[in-house]
Amino acid sequence: MKIRHFVLPSLVCIFLTTHLTPTANSQLAYTITASCSTTTVGRIPINDLGTGFYQGFQGGLYPNGRNQRPAVHDSAGRALASQVVPRNSSGGIDLVNGKIVLLSIGMSNATQEFSTFKSIADTTSSKNPKLAIVDGAQGGQTAAIISNPNANFWTVIDQRLTAAGVTRQQVQAAWVKEANASPTEGFPRHAQILDSQFVLIARILKSRYPNIMLAYWSSRTYGGYATTNLNPEPYAYESGFAVKWTITRQINGDTALTYSGPNARAPWLSWGAYLWADGLVPRSDGLTWICDDFVTSDRTHPSTSGRLKVAQMLLNFFKSDTTTKGWFLRSSSTSLPNYGSQLPQQFLLE
Repeated sequence: MKIRHFVLPSLVCIFLTTHLTPTANSQLAYTITASCSTTTVGRIPINDLGTGFYQGFQGGLYPNGRNQRPAVHDSAGRALASQVVPRNSSGGIDLVNGKIVLLSIGMSNATQEFSTFKSIADTTSSKNPKLAIVDGAQGGQTAAIISNPNANFWTVIDQRLTAAGVTRQQVQAAWVKEANASPTEGFPRHAQILDSQFVLIARILKSRYPNIMLAYWSSRTYGGYATTNLNPEPYAYESGFAVKWTITRQINGDTALTYSGPNARAPWLSWGAYLWADGLVPRSDGLTWICDDFVTSDRTHPSTSGRLKVAQMLLNFFKSDTTTKGWFLRSSSTSLPNYGSQLPQQFLLE
């Protein structure tokens, strides 16, 4: 490992160069050269990639290079969202004293970002007073770890739910952001591994939280400034394809991710906020990542500004998406949401 320092006015940059040695399962070894000067890695955000391809895999957040949910999947999500109503501790509908729980799932970046989102959302006047936001994400808890239903991660979430005065039966929506530590496999192998773990996580969500309807996945942020091999580029970018593939599985009818009927195995899946942008190169919506959006210790975990940036993107998403705003926001007509109009008049088994 070779470290070189140089000084610019008001900025100290560190170049750290390290070489990853392939493991027995590696398809490709990446050389990491990262610093505050790595302001771009030359990759196109998946949403901007659209119908284009990255190493043989089409862009777009959803199938066929599109960034909008397919009509059928969107309609199903809206129908399930209409069933997200306050419930009591046993899971029974209680429009007066019940709660709706939005739970986060993930690793260190996720808990840092979601806890900031929670602090902002909880003081937002437009937030549904029946909504309880609980941060279940935990440092060091990778996708490889939490895809095991017996992992202590899930026990800690139970403790956090209890501390918040709510139960598993009141969890009805989740936000998920996950990755694996120090990956070495080439693309697409490492993303395929994540995809398979995401499927397991989705199924654990339905198993532990029987009333969960919806789960929203987000991507990693930019990893080009990383000074360690914890999860640098191109892994941060490429892991976004794992999210897309998992959601696409469900859209295409994978029975392992069935979300409707009495034999539902997973919640309905969708993108939450797509968070990756190519450093200082503006995304089509203007999103960029500067070096100071990440802590100096590893330039991987978000700094205060990075946390706020993600938190605001999440708040904008939950306040505006057609499958979230009905239960996330306070009703404009009364102090409590008008759940009565959202309750289905009948249930049909398909």
